[in-house]
Amino acid sequence: MTTPLTHLGDMPIQKFLLDYWQKKPLLIRNAFPNFESPIDGDELAGLALEEEVESRLVLEHGKTPWELRNGPFDEDTFAKLPEKNWTLLVQAVDQWVPEVNLLLDNFRFIPNWRLDDIMISFAPDQGSVGPHFDYYDVFLLQGLGKRHWKIGQNCDVNSAHIKGTQLHILENFETQDEWVLEPGDMLYIPPGIAHWGVAQGDCMTYSIGFRAPSHASIVDELSHDIAQSLNNDLRFSDPYLKLQKNPGEIGTEAIVQIQDIIQQHFTAENIAHWFGKHMTERKYGQDDVAHEDEIIADDWQAALAEGNMLWRHPAARVAFHTQGNETQLFADGSAVHCSRALAELVCSEAEISWEQLKPLVEDLFDRAAITQLINQETLLVDE
Repeated sequence: MTTPLTHLGDMPIQKFLLDYWQKKPLLIRNAFPNFESPIDGDELAGLALEEEVESRLVLEHGKTPWELRNGPFDEDTFAKLPEKNWTLLVQAVDQWVPEVNLLLDNFRFIPNWRLDDIMISFAPDQGSVGPHFDYYDVFLLQGLGKRHWKIGQNCDVNSAHIKGTQLHILENFETQDEWVLEPGDMLYIPPGIAHWGVAQGDCMTYSIGFRAPSHASIVDELSHDIAQSLNNDLRFSDPYLKLQKNPGEIGTEAIVQIQDIIQQHFTAENIAHWFGKHMTERKYGQDDVAHEDEIIADDWQAALAEGNMLWRHPAARVAFHTQGNETQLFADGSAVHCSRALAELVCSEAEISWEQLKPLVEDLFDRAAITQLINQETLLVDE
């Protein structure tokens, strides 16, 4: 099991959560002592050549100001780039480079289901993506070279943006603080705070972001998920209808009945079921998994009994919820009924041995759950 992080630099995690998380920025000098980036600029550019990898280029002085190009790219694209004032951004590098994936363990003082991915940016001198703000929390870890960061004002949907670019670049920026970060230094930025980083020489920055669904998407997608499970015979009804003075009036009784219908279906159980699936959906790296021959329980039990291990896929997203005596394990957008012991094991361990699983496999639900997780490639059998 990963040892929980207790401090950010010299600051206890509990103090960070109390005083800074979603409240104000924090500079953490030497957050990762002697940090050496496990990937360099050429390797990052190599990832941006791949079809399945999401990548972008931002050119401050391109065909338009702050030109945005979407990958995949080819080698000729990089050969023609100017000497400065551009940035390459590659999403979810943690899913492609195991050493980058290990960095996520340092941020598990925030619940797993809130973690999104690690985006890495590379920029030559003066490279930047402009002054902007995000709707989510982000830790900005300096991986290579130096970057000059400016922290600005609080922003919201009404903050003015520069027109004529696909990027949401702020029209006005009011500097509150500024620092130069070197490898191992890290900056925490809460949602809504303007920030602007500019490379000083060749520069690489790791952005550890967190999922923060909007209220609009929560209501929209939760409603859709619940609606799919409802029988079409369920209808609005008014068997005790009373005569109204004006037939055009929508009476209070009708509104109360609609409220009752909503509350009947928007239960804690239904919300937890949708939320767990939604927050564990993979954004990248999982096509529809199909096997000619599905693995059965006997197969993986035999493999583990011979000394093999179960590994959680580097891109897998897992969480669980217990209500009463029922536990649901959410894995890559699926809901699986199992014991709480199995759910805790899968969520806490990146590798699982036969000794750890043996006490659980007598339970039919747990055995079926493990089989499902293997067939959907949330768990991998190391052969």
